[in-house]
Amino acid sequence: MIIKTDLEACRKDLQNFVGRRIRLTSNGGRKRIIIHEGVLDHCYPNVFTVRCTRQNCETAPEVVSYSYVDVLTKAVEIAMVSAVAVSAG
Repeated sequence: MIIKTDLEACRKDLQNFVGRRIRLTSNGGRKRIIIHEGVLDHCYPNVFTVRCTRQNCETAPEVVSYSYVDVLTKAVEIAMVSAVAVSAG
């Protein structure tokens, strides 16, 4: 059972990563996996938003939102994306 303090702890943990790149993996049904990668944008009381850049598209970024309950029930997995250093040479 998920209690209110679990939700608050999850929100506080995610607030530490606002502005960083993350990868969200969720089940899309029928053996489909949905992966969104982008920057953690905002942490609201019940949901958090991620600003994703679309591949092969130069329009405005896509914004997706997930609830903290999705994270706590493991319906959505979050991974931090580290910046890879590229050397020019």
